[in-house]
Amino acid sequence: MARVLLFGRLADQAGWRDRAVEAASLAALRDALAADDPDLAEALSGPGVQVAVDKVLVRGEASLAAGTEVAFLPPMSGG
Repeated sequence: MARVLLFGRLADQAGWRDRAVEAASLAALRDALAADDPDLAEALSGPGVQVAVDKVLVRGEASLAAGTEVAFLPPMSGG
């Protein structure tokens, strides 16, 4: 199982910050989250949302092993 972490508005929207999800890839993880909460799935695929796998930012697909940490990071704002 992958450990999924949500931060900022993503966690607020989902109502949770940390959850274990069974998935072998990032795509499968997104599908599992979408099946559970379509609104969250839409937010996770929104502009500016970044994904870190084991604390390394990734773009595109990634394989997930047991114990992998996947963090979804909302866009940052500031000035």
